[in-house]
Amino acid sequence: MQEGNFILGPEVASLEEEFTAYCGATAGVGVASGTDALLLSLKALGIEPGDEVITAALSAPPTAVAISLAGAQPVFADIDPVSRCLSPHALREKVSGRTRCAVVVHLYGRMADMPEIAGIAEECGLALIEDCAQAHGASLLGRAAGTWGQAGCYSFYPTKNLGAYGDGGMVVTGDDDLASHLRSLRDYGRTDRDRLGEIGFNSRLDELQAAFLRIKLVRLEAWNRRRRELARRYLEGLAGLPLGLPDWDGERNHCFHLFVVEYEERDDLRIHLAKRGIQTAVHYPVPLHLQEPYLAGGLPSCSCPAAERTARRVLSLPLYPHLSDEEQDRIIEAIISFFRALA
Repeated sequence: MQEGNFILGPEVASLEEEFTAYCGATAGVGVASGTDALLLSLKALGIEPGDEVITAALSAPPTAVAISLAGAQPVFADIDPVSRCLSPHALREKVSGRTRCAVVVHLYGRMADMPEIAGIAEECGLALIEDCAQAHGASLLGRAAGTWGQAGCYSFYPTKNLGAYGDGGMVVTGDDDLASHLRSLRDYGRTDRDRLGEIGFNSRLDELQAAFLRIKLVRLEAWNRRRRELARRYLEGLAGLPLGLPDWDGERNHCFHLFVVEYEERDDLRIHLAKRGIQTAVHYPVPLHLQEPYLAGGLPSCSCPAAERTARRVLSLPLYPHLSDEEQDRIIEAIISFFRALA
């Protein structure tokens, strides 16, 4: 602030370099939000009105909104019920002559089946974008989230594993030309201060948020270790109960942005925990293909039964790095008491 740099200054440049190195990518481009990271990536990859973009039916609404803002038609594919991420089989079934791109979501911090999905994208000639808004620090087979496709899109919303004190986002990529295009798009489409090369956007990460994020990035690995430790304690403490538990390899394929269980009478369990002062959430109660803007004449345009069933059952339990073992033990005991009362 003393130097008078507020937008796209040295703090942003340093964060781009440091986060890119953390992900093992070649370049990083800071933008205003995770939604903008998706939108600008779609535009930079040449997605146009009339193009179809396939994505998972279960995700936060911004995934679909970004596709729509790019002028494309979202096509919703079902999830794998174990990983809760995009099903490779469903992806392949949805490919048509108009399909140009797939946006794969690493939901809740769990990596999707990227070897299979990347293979399908290459075989079908599709651009591949990763929605990594919940996957900071997740990796699969030694490759970080965001490095399997042409663009990896991160959100720095305050609740993320790496969160700012406001909105922010970044695209990581292994393509220097794509990075250069993204830098132009985020700044109105300018080629220099006074000339436009195309019509772009105002989507710039500010210096203050970048400075905060650089401080927090140093702590991300420690915070993720604690998240995984808490996840392991949940898995051990809740074993044997009639709950659907997260699928995890015990290593780095999950960074546990959220710890999500499944139960048919989800709302009853949620009320039981609320009465004991334990806050939970539902991510997400309405699959994307059932959201109002994507209905056709008030009816869904497709069926995604695994996503629909999962949405009816999911419940996010408290999990954050500063949750103590004692607090977590109280949550586990409250869940056990719920099922004990049903016996």
